[in-house]
Amino acid sequence: MAKHDFGILDQFEENKWYQEYEPEKYNCVSVDMDVMDEVFSMYLEEMRQIKAFACISTQPICGLEESGITLIPPYSLKSFCDVITKANRQIQSHQLILLIDKIQESIKNDKYLIHFGI
Repeated sequence: MAKHDFGILDQFEENKWYQEYEPEKYNCVSVDMDVMDEVFSMYLEEMRQIKAFACISTQPICGLEESGITLIPPYSLKSFCDVITKANRQIQSHQLILLIDKIQESIKNDKYLIHFGI
């Protein structure tokens, strides 16, 4: 099944291309595509407000690259966590609980979150 993977970058490097799919390297949690599709459908506008980068820090975007790599900076993590928490009140997914935990760990350690889209 297609999935989205989320992990923490221990060391974020400016101007580095993060283009390799390496979920093990970042100790990623996985969220099935259908669960993330529900999140996107319910909270599309809120997701579009999350400031992030596509593969490299010189390519700012809003939201997540659904089929690519997204780098979510520490200053955007609270907003992202709020959206996922709100969505999970309705969806009630164990995968989203694991994602919330991963986001909170990233916030606590002031680290970038990396997202591998489907």
